[in-house]
Amino acid sequence: MDIYHIWCNLAEGVSDLEFADDLVQYLDHLREAGSIRGYRITRAKLGLRPSELREFHIMLDFDDLAQVQAAFETVASRAEPVEGLHHAVNSKVRDVMFALYRDFPDAVRRRGEERF
Repeated sequence: MDIYHIWCNLAEGVSDLEFADDLVQYLDHLREAGSIRGYRITRAKLGLRPSELREFHIMLDFDDLAQVQAAFETVASRAEPVEGLHHAVNSKVRDVMFALYRDFPDAVRRRGEERF
């Protein structure tokens, strides 16, 4: 599984619950369309996080890189309804950071093939 991580802060004056509601609508749409397998929305508790990370952390689960690419193409099409859903979320955040991780070891990693 590939996990796409997103860290962000809210834009000035944005309601945390409004942001979360819009994010759930957007991600549920992507999941129902088969663009993502699942997701998780988290928020730093009691401000406990490294200073370089953001307040919100969203994780998107993908079966493989082909699904990641397909999801990016869906969003990049800017077609409705995904464009409106994406804008409703994107317009509420600032200081966004992204990363792509994978489960490890995964099915493609062969034991005994390591180089040191």
